[in-house]
Amino acid sequence: QNGAVPGEQGKQEKSVKRGNWGNQIEFVLTSVGYAVGLGNVWRFPYLCYRNGGGAFMFPYFIMLVFCGIPLFFMELSFGQFASQGCLGVWRVSPMFKGVGYGMMVVSTYIGIYYNVVICIAFYYFFVSMTRTLPWAYCSNPWNTPDCVGMLDSNLSSRVALNITQLLNSTQKRTSPSEEYWRRYVLNLSDDIGNLGEVRLPLLGCLGVSWVVVFLCLIKGVKSSGKVVYFTATFPYVVLTILFVRGITLEGAVTGIMYYLTPQWDKILNAKVWGDAASQIFYSLGCAWGGLITMASYNKFHNNCYRDSIIISITNCATSVYAGFVIFSILGFMAKHLDVDVSKVADHGPGLAFVAYPEALTLLPISPLWSILFFFMLILLGLGTQFCLLETLVTAIVDEVGNEWIIRKKTFVTLGVALAGFLLGVPLTTQAGIYWLLLMDNYAASFSLVVISCIMCVAIMYIYGHRNYFKDIEMMLGFPPPLFFQICWRFISPAIIFFILVFTVIQYRPISYNEYVYPAWAISIGFLMALSSVICIPIYAIYKVCRSEGDTLLERLKNATKASKDWGPALPEHRSGRYAPVFSPSTESHLEVQPLQPEKGQNEAVAASPMQGSNGSAHSQDSRL
Repeated sequence: QNGAVPGEQGKQEKSVKRGNWGNQIEFVLTSVGYAVGLGNVWRFPYLCYRNGGGAFMFPYFIMLVFCGIPLFFMELSFGQFASQGCLGVWRVSPMFKGVGYGMMVVSTYIGIYYNVVICIAFYYFFVSMTRTLPWAYCSNPWNTPDCVGMLDSNLSSRVALNITQLLNSTQKRTSPSEEYWRRYVLNLSDDIGNLGEVRLPLLGCLGVSWVVVFLCLIKGVKSSGKVVYFTATFPYVVLTILFVRGITLEGAVTGIMYYLTPQWDKILNAKVWGDAASQIFYSLGCAWGGLITMASYNKFHNNCYRDSIIISITNCATSVYAGFVIFSILGFMAKHLDVDVSKVADHGPGLAFVAYPEALTLLPISPLWSILFFFMLILLGLGTQFCLLETLVTAIVDEVGNEWIIRKKTFVTLGVALAGFLLGVPLTTQAGIYWLLLMDNYAASFSLVVISCIMCVAIMYIYGHRNYFKDIEMMLGFPPPLFFQICWRFISPAIIFFILVFTVIQYRPISYNEYVYPAWAISIGFLMALSSVICIPIYAIYKVCRSEGDTLLERLKNATKASKDWGPALPEHRSGRYAPVFSPSTESHLEVQPLQPEKGQNEAVAASPMQGSNGSAHSQDSRL
C-alpha cells in the first residue's frame, strides 16, 4: 500500500506542473480557433470561384478526407500520447528532432506577420467608429483625380465612369477604398527596399494586438482556454449576421451563383487539384507545430480521433459558409457598379481591406457592418495567433524542462511576445505590405509540405507503423481505423508529395498588383523557406555524430531508436512495453503491483505475464 503513495503524488504533480485543459470543450474550441483563420475568409471563396465554383468542392472534400483529416488525427494523437510540445515529441526518434525545430521556425515567421494583419484589422475597426466611413467619398486630401466613389451621386462621375470603361486602356477607375488603403493606411512606397517611415497608427495597433495576445496567454492554456469560449464562437455570430444582411440585398444571388456554379471541365485540370490540396493543408494548420502543442495538454485517454474529425469538418464548413457571406455582398456591389462579379472579386488583403469595405459603404448604417466585419477578422486572427505563440512558449519550456522555467513560464511568454512585436515593426513601414506578402508566400509555403512529409515517414517507417498503432490503441482503447492506417502509410504521404511537386511546377515569382519583386527580395524569400527545412538535415547530422556506435550504420540505428523516456508522460499510463523494467531485487514490488488501487483491470492483466519471466517478456515486446 505504501508503495503506491509516491506514485500518486508524482502523478498529481506532473500534470499540475505542466497544466491541462479545463475540459474537452476548451481543447476543441481552441483547435477550431486555430484551424479557422483569415484564410477561410479571404482565400477559400476566391479559390473556389477561380477554380470552377461548385466543381471545386469535389477535389476539396476528397483532399480533406484523404489528406486533411488523417494528418490532423496523426498530429493530435502524436502530441497527446507524449504530452510534449513540438520538440519533446521527437523522443520517438531523436534524429528527427530537426522537424520540431523546423515547425518552430515556421510558427515564428507566421506569428510575426499574422499579427501585423490583425493590427491592420484593429486599425480599420477603430476608424470605423464614425458616422461616415473614411473610405466612402473621394473628397479627402489623399484622393487622386482618378478616384470615382460609388456614393458620389453627381452625374458627372457616373458619366465619367462609363467613359473610363470605354477608355479602359488609358485610365482605370480607382475606388476611394483602394486609395484609402494604399495612399493613407499603408502610404505605400514604390519599392520593397524603400522602407520609408514607420506608420505610427499601425505601430500602435500592433502594440495593442500583441498586448491582447499576451494577456490571453498569461497563464498558458489555463487562461487561453477561457478566452476561446468567446473568440472561437463569436465569429460565427458575425458571419451569420453578415450572411442574413448579404442575401437580402439585390444582386446577391448573382454573386452567389458566381461562387457556386460548377464548371465541370475544370476538374480535369491539375491546378485545381493542387489548389484544393494545398488549401486544405494550409487551412488546417498541419506541420505548424500548433496541433501537437494543443493536444499535448489533453488528458491521456481523451478521444482525439473524434476531435480531429469534428475540427476538420468545422473548418471546411466555415470556409464554404464564408464564401456565401463574401460573394453575396460582392454580387450586390457588382450590380450597383453595373459590372461583372469577376471585376470586383479579390483575395487576400485586397478583399478584406479594399473590396469588402467598399461594398459596405453602400449599406445603410455602414459603420455598424464595418465594425462587425473587422471585429470578426480580429477574432479569427487571434484564435490562430494564440496557438502560434503557445507553440513557441511550450517548446521552449518543455525543452529546458526544469522547475524554475516552468514557474517562470509567464516571463517566457512575455519575452516571445516582445520579440514578435519588435520583429513586426518593419512590417508597419511604408514597404511593410511587400514584406508581409513575401513572408506569406515563401516562409510558410513549400517548407510546410516538406516538414509534413518527413514527419509522416519518420513515424510510419522509422518508428514503425505497428508501434504507432499500438500506442494509439493503448491511448484510445482501439487501434486507428483501417482507413487511417492506409492513409497514413501510403495515401497522405503520396498526396503531400504531389503538393510538393505541384508547388514547384506551378511556381511563379511573386508580384503585388503591378509591382514585380526584385531578384534580391525573392532570394530572401527562398532563404526564409529554406531556414525551416534546413533544420532537419543539420540536426540529423549532429545527432548521428553524437550517437554511440563504431560504424555509420550502428550510429544511424542508435540515432533513430526511440529514447528511454519516450512514451506516456504520467507513470500510471506507462503499462505494457512502457512499463518500467524491474531488477530482480525489487521482486517484492512486483507482487504488490496488481493490488495498486489506481491500476485498471486491464493493466493488471498486462502486468501479469511480466511477473514470472520479466526479462524475456520484455525483450519479446521490444522486438515487436
